Amino acid sequence: MAEVSNTLLLTDEELAALSVSDTVYFGELIRRYSDTLIRYVLRRSHATREDAEDIVQNSFIKMYRNINDFDSTLKFSSWAYRITHNETIDWYRKKQSRPQLYIGNEDENIFDSIASDINIEKEIINKEIKKEIENIIQTLDPKYQEIISLRFFEDKNYDEIADILQIPPGTVAIRLSRAKKLLKEKLANYL
Repeated sequence: MAEVSNTLLLTDEELAALSVSDTVYFGELIRRYSDTLIRYVLRRSHATREDAEDIVQNSFIKMYRNINDFDSTLKFSSWAYRITHNETIDWYRKKQSRPQLYIGNEDENIFDSIASDINIEKEIINKEIKKEIENIIQTLDPKYQEIISLRFFEDKNYDEIADILQIPPGTVAIRLSRAKKLLKEKLANYL
């Protein structure tokens, strides 16, 4: 049985490989990713906190059942997000609803990041404009909402997004570019 203090020094990928023989290692992965994945689900959906916790719990069950299939040369975080993404989509299908991006109060700094990335002066971004950005994001196609969520709210790079959504990195770049262009155009109409 592994000591918990030793697990803190291991990478996610090492923990995944060791999880095959000892569940303590997988417990550390759950500890590391639970809150992050719940926040991700809440941003991507209108799920309640309880539903988000259920989605993430189902995701961890799938991860553990398939831990032998995990390629430790890849990033565990991308694999975890991909499984959680798929579980969220399954939840939508069950609920027969359309995904929406939820933006909480803890995400206020993200608006500055989005705004600066689409060349809008940070000084003019106020609460009214932040609300408008949130409204504009809600009007975007879900594939653009997903890209914006992963890039700006989850701080994932293009390769990680490609791995999570199982699309080529070029498609990630195109979708992100289109999403930013749509945001910029719609925000310009607002100003």
